[in-house]
Amino acid sequence: MGWLSALRLVPWSEVIEAAPGLVRGARRIFDRSQELPAAEALAEATAPTADPTAALQAQVQQLTARLDELTAQQQASAGLIETLSEHNARLVEAVQTLRLQLRWLTAGAAVLAVAVVALALRG
Repeated sequence: MGWLSALRLVPWSEVIEAAPGLVRGARRIFDRSQELPAAEALAEATAPTADPTAALQAQVQQLTARLDELTAQQQASAGLIETLSEHNARLVEAVQTLRLQLRWLTAGAAVLAVAVVALALRG
């Protein structure tokens, strides 16, 4: 019975609306984390060339591009974490409300049990 009440308090319309965005964000982050590491690209760029300055410039450009990718990935992760924490906070509030209701219901049931016992002893 408690779980049914908990499920009723969850703002399901908001959860359903946010779910596709959360899944897309999680997939993007996962896909980016599975990409080939920048070390392989750097190994190709550091192959011996006639001009060492050009090789260094290529490395700097690749490192700069990788840094930009990692920054974007970090920002996407932060946004996803923020969204998940907001949903978690809502669920915690719903659980706290259910706990309070359960305490009131328990107290009410105890009072009713005492009343029933008192009526049974009178009769």
